[in-house]
Amino acid sequence: MSFSSDVKNELSRINIDKKCCELAQIAGLIRVCGSIKISGGGKLELKISTENAAIARLFLKGIKSYFGVGANLQIVRRPIQRKGHVYELSIGYEDNAEQILRETGILGVKEGCNYFPEDIPYDLIRTKCCRKAYLQGVFLGAGTISDPDKSYHLEFVLNNEIFANEVRKLINGFGLKSKVVRRKNNFVVYLKEAEQISDLLTILGAHNHVLKFENVRIIKELRNRTNRIVNCENANMDKAIMSASKQIRDIKLIDERQGIESLPPKLYEVAKLRLENPEATLSELGELLDPPLKKSGINHRFKKIEEIANSLK
Repeated sequence: MSFSSDVKNELSRINIDKKCCELAQIAGLIRVCGSIKISGGGKLELKISTENAAIARLFLKGIKSYFGVGANLQIVRRPIQRKGHVYELSIGYEDNAEQILRETGILGVKEGCNYFPEDIPYDLIRTKCCRKAYLQGVFLGAGTISDPDKSYHLEFVLNNEIFANEVRKLINGFGLKSKVVRRKNNFVVYLKEAEQISDLLTILGAHNHVLKFENVRIIKELRNRTNRIVNCENANMDKAIMSASKQIRDIKLIDERQGIESLPPKLYEVAKLRLENPEATLSELGELLDPPLKKSGINHRFKKIEEIANSLK
């Protein structure tokens, strides 16, 4: 199973005690993965489709608990190239599908006519706990999260721009900074920062997967930090090797033109040490002197040797 499916399975097993939150969760789920069929006489049928068995069970449980009705379940096998099943749950006119659609804010009335509101009815998300429950429903139906081992990305794929911006505002009301982008015919609400994704998972109630997400995040940060340190050390080593090679070339040039014995005693001392210790750092050369000399002092002497070598070229 993917990390995204595991998160949804955890959310599907959360027990909701408040009726208002139960309704908000059902409403969010229906809004993103529900469809409506209109038959003769304007009779309405509600259908929910999901590829996740845990979400199907959650919907059945929620509808039974809140509205006191059941739903017809049909399991459809997907094409061979797309393994798995699709769980289709339908509620007919005789089971008060229209009442469910009205109470979940999917169906409204304006000037005596039915219409489908594009925004989120305020009555459903009046309290903080209801806003969380509504987001749970929307994530279960239209949300995905990347495996944190690979990347940090959480998104809601929605088919309506107004509703997408409503979901963005709902998320950002918790202090987050989600954004909306158009992707073909859909509108995607997304988060890309690891800390914000972790916060949203906490808000949704996926506490077990918050811990897993943070564990992966810590390991990745430690690995990246170690790589940076190693790269920095390698770069410093390369720089030291190049610097030592340049110093040896300068010393050999002086030796060829006039002999290194012609150098002042202090310069001769470090020149001889460098030839004897071609891989030593400046600090290590300084420790070989008696008395020892700091790195800056050794570097100063090699600058003098470089000037003499340049004058002989």
